Amino acid sequence: MPSMQTCDFLVIGGGVIGLSIARELRTRRGDARIILIEKEPSCGAHASGRNSGVLHAGFYYSPDSLKAKFTRLGNERLTAYCEEKQIPLNKCGKLVVAKDAADLPSLDELLRRGQINGIELQSLTEAEAKSIEPRVKTFQRALFSPRTSTVNPLHVVNAMQEDAVREGIHIQCGTAYRGRDHEAVRTDQNRIAAGYIVNAAGLYADKIAMDYGFSEKYRILPFKGLYLYSDEPPGSIRTNIYPVPDLRNPFLGVHFTITADGKAKIGPTAIPAMWRENYDGFGNFDLGELMEVAGRGLGLLTGAGFDFRRLALEEITKYSRSKMVSLASVLAEGVDPRNYHKWGRPGIRAQLLDITKRKLEMDFVLEGDHRSMHVLNAVSPAFTCSLPFASYVCDHIDKAIA
Repeated sequence: MPSMQTCDFLVIGGGVIGLSIARELRTRRGDARIILIEKEPSCGAHASGRNSGVLHAGFYYSPDSLKAKFTRLGNERLTAYCEEKQIPLNKCGKLVVAKDAADLPSLDELLRRGQINGIELQSLTEAEAKSIEPRVKTFQRALFSPRTSTVNPLHVVNAMQEDAVREGIHIQCGTAYRGRDHEAVRTDQNRIAAGYIVNAAGLYADKIAMDYGFSEKYRILPFKGLYLYSDEPPGSIRTNIYPVPDLRNPFLGVHFTITADGKAKIGPTAIPAMWRENYDGFGNFDLGELMEVAGRGLGLLTGAGFDFRRLALEEITKYSRSKMVSLASVLAEGVDPRNYHKWGRPGIRAQLLDITKRKLEMDFVLEGDHRSMHVLNAVSPAFTCSLPFASYVCDHIDKAIA
């Protein structure tokens, strides 16, 4: 590999967002030289390949948010992409259920948001909910989203990577960003002189952005997501079942997800991780990150703009299999602990924290200028939103360099 490469656009990060942005750049600039670097041996090794694979419909999100703007369209476009590529989709829908009367106002708020966001969403009686999923448990009412589906996310990433290569995008896996070197990017393999930098580095997006003068008030706060898989045969539960979430934070609570092949899993957790790639044991241990994350976590325990102490204490209990099964049993009948033994691959959510307000960012965040653009909070439902969100990012790039 040469000591210096040149390109018009350098995309850092080979997840679904980085791949989608690179492909959108190619659509708009057919003759541009585009390089995408990914530090892992293959694309989609982190959040893009470890997420639930749910194509969300878009009714959770505040109507004035980017998430609301892009989820419905993203669902439509990614569904069409999967069908075009013959990637198996499970169009199983989603039930959102209430555990008691206290949940009903929030259920109504979700219905209101869905109507404003233009989402197909049905308000059901308990009997109607049971006609969709006989095992479901709800108090009086439920919501049903027929447009929610599931897919194996790695199949999507692999298809996008193949398309990107076929379209002439140079993908260099095993190439890690190491820093800014004047007008070039330094990697562990070489230096790359790029006309424009796009940072879609997920867990490390804030660190890279700071090299370019951005993310001054933001830092990534990692949360570990775990799913517990059922041994029951495919089809034992027909549809995704979610509780009414706490709309004050970006997590959706422990729920049933039905995989693309019809198996049920419960989760995810949102356990505060101790370093950015804190997947298993001490793998990828980083002392500097441990000190940074632990220090920030201790600060949030005493003065956060959200109840971090309660969240952390509740989530840590979910390392217990019995705790996870207990939470899932509120949503469905016949949840037998003997059927839940296998934990799936952990994922890490690259959640953005506003360190000036000490609060979690609820929406996507984008910062940049005429030299670089930085995707700082591409968390759920970013997988669903990836195609229209990439267009949004490229619109901002077009304006910045016009």
